[in-house]
Amino acid sequence: MQWQRRLMALLLMSGLFAEAGASPASATASWHLRVVTEQGDTLVDAAAPQGSRWCIQWQHSVEHFTVLDCYRNAGGTMQLERSHQPDFAAGLGHIFGRGEQVSDGQGGYWINAIDEPVANNRYVLRVGSTAVNHRVMWPDGEHPTVSLSERAAGQRVTIALSSR
Repeated sequence: MQWQRRLMALLLMSGLFAEAGASPASATASWHLRVVTEQGDTLVDAAAPQGSRWCIQWQHSVEHFTVLDCYRNAGGTMQLERSHQPDFAAGLGHIFGRGEQVSDGQGGYWINAIDEPVANNRYVLRVGSTAVNHRVMWPDGEHPTVSLSERAAGQRVTIALSSR
């Protein structure tokens, strides 16, 4: 048994074995979700360790219902994990071969298992008005919900997962 623990430690140190595809460096990094304006103002700087999940939530500008795009830190990679839409409204819908569409039991649907990496762990969002109310929320309640629209309506922001 002792030799197995030593072998595992040796493999981990050599980088030949990585849990769930994560490198040893990404396993120990201090990951943060950051939302920053083009002027450099930080709107969100929240701890986002491996496995953590967050969503961008907003009101659809035409149909006025809530839409969610949910992400996770998958071994240091920001992944679009799932999306929720209560309707097949303008600009929304499931793309065949991209995740699995399931009913939410209330007339809407989730697209689960999208698991699509976000290029360079960041993307740009033009924040909607307070009527649209783009916000960052954490499904587990780990952090308070932050309204981006209250602080940066009409502005471009960068949403990024980064390590310190």
